[in-house]
Amino acid sequence: MRARLLPLLVILMAGTLLALGFPLAVSLAAGQQQRVVVDRIDDSARFAALAQFVIDAEGAGASGADERRETLQLELARYQELYGIRAGIFYRDDNAMARAPGWWRLPAEGEGRRAFEEALAGRRSHDPAQVWPWQTHGKLLVASPVVLDGDVVAVVVTESPTDQMRARTLHGWLLIAAGLAAAMLVAFGAALRLTSWVLKPVRTLDAAAHGIATGRMNSRVAAAGGPPELRRLARSFNEMADNVEEVLEQQRAFVADASHQLRNPLAALLLRIELLALELPEGNEEIASVRTEGKRLAQVLDDLLDLALAEHASAELSVTDIAALAAERVAAWRPLAQEKGVRLVESGRSAVTGWADPIALSSALDAVIDNALKFTPAGEEVEVAVSAEGHSALVVVADRGPGLTEEELARIGDRFWRSGRHQNVKGSGLGLSISRALLAAGGGSLAYETNPPHGLRVTVSVPRTAPHDRGGAAG
Repeated sequence: MRARLLPLLVILMAGTLLALGFPLAVSLAAGQQQRVVVDRIDDSARFAALAQFVIDAEGAGASGADERRETLQLELARYQELYGIRAGIFYRDDNAMARAPGWWRLPAEGEGRRAFEEALAGRRSHDPAQVWPWQTHGKLLVASPVVLDGDVVAVVVTESPTDQMRARTLHGWLLIAAGLAAAMLVAFGAALRLTSWVLKPVRTLDAAAHGIATGRMNSRVAAAGGPPELRRLARSFNEMADNVEEVLEQQRAFVADASHQLRNPLAALLLRIELLALELPEGNEEIASVRTEGKRLAQVLDDLLDLALAEHASAELSVTDIAALAAERVAAWRPLAQEKGVRLVESGRSAVTGWADPIALSSALDAVIDNALKFTPAGEEVEVAVSAEGHSALVVVADRGPGLTEEELARIGDRFWRSGRHQNVKGSGLGLSISRALLAAGGGSLAYETNPPHGLRVTVSVPRTAPHDRGGAAG
């Protein structure tokens, strides 16, 4: 979720900063150019005043006209030498009254010609085309009219190099870019903190939900941070988890109490059946059937009590040699397998460690091997293989029994479920459910698949990493 929320916030903040930065950069460039234009207009006004003295002397036929023109020429030359700015006073017919350098002429077209014609119309150059830092050959031309008795008699034209102006503009842009970069870093840090603040309760809630989904019913959320809506959601989640845990606890208590309370009447009933059997002829089929059903009911009650205890108990995890434990259980079941004529073999690695409750894992392996021996006919083989795959230690029990269909594989492990083809086989349908509950308490699992060409393959999996390492990885 952070991978989607954080880029969105960063893009929005970057767009906002760029929306502010671009106008600021343009305004800075315009401001730098306007300063130069105002300065050139002031210079043009001074040269226009000198040009008026020359034109006055020419109009009066005074002998000092040439001297005044020479003075104007010297002023322009000194100005051009000092500032590197070309300057000139041109009559309406483009002839020069004075100019520096002497070879400089008005442009025949373009912005310079347009500024000259505007000056002839009595308007000063107040808004020349913007010169940008990348226009290395750009010139700034400013024209100002020379007015005498209300008529424009000449035009003062200055053509300024833009190197310094462009350098100042570029320097200002770099400062703006540095400011935007710093603001972007601050914005990114703020976005990171904001997303962490918003998503931390979500991650905590997700971890708690995952914990409940995997059997850790005591998982809760500390509603201490984040937006008010998420804090309220955390409180609601805790209330829901409390209610669910209470309902499950009541269910377990009911199953355990019912199983325990029914055992005494059932024991008394079985005793009465045995007493009644003494009054009947030896080998009576009805009493034998009643005795068998009574024992089966007693086994179901025992399994129900075991299931309630398994779902309620917490696992005592420790580093366990899975291969050694599997070999021990194989050795324990081998006499029964030999009695049935089934070969019980072990294979795979001789040493694999994992985190498991040894008692729970032994019970689960007993249930799985017992099932395999029940359904494997004489002369066939049951293989117990130990291996390691990634972060899990695996014990695979493969039999050569009739196997299960795809529909039956989807239901195996459900409480009291047994295949319709196996109803005559001894069992309550709770063994695998108890095994699954025992393994789940320690982070283990059971998986089922077909074992071609026929049979069932049951995989008992336990984690190889410590519980706190698994929690850190999940977080």
